[in-house]
Amino acid sequence: MPTFGPIKRRNLIRALRGLGFEGPYSGGRHQYMVKGDLKLYIPNPHGGEISRTLLARILKQGGIARSDWERI
Repeated sequence: MPTFGPIKRRNLIRALRGLGFEGPYSGGRHQYMVKGDLKLYIPNPHGGEISRTLLARILKQGGIARSDWERI
């Protein structure tokens, strides 16, 4: 169950797959994951964790409620 806070990129991808997203696929500047017609861009790999603020923006873009995120 991921908490709503800083998260590693690989854990983000694992959690999104648990929510039904496929990927990540290579895009232009960023990779993305797909669920139906929805394309969700994910951050590029870097040394640090994905911040709480960026996680909130990703979840909003994907239409994922915080309660759904914490139930995975």
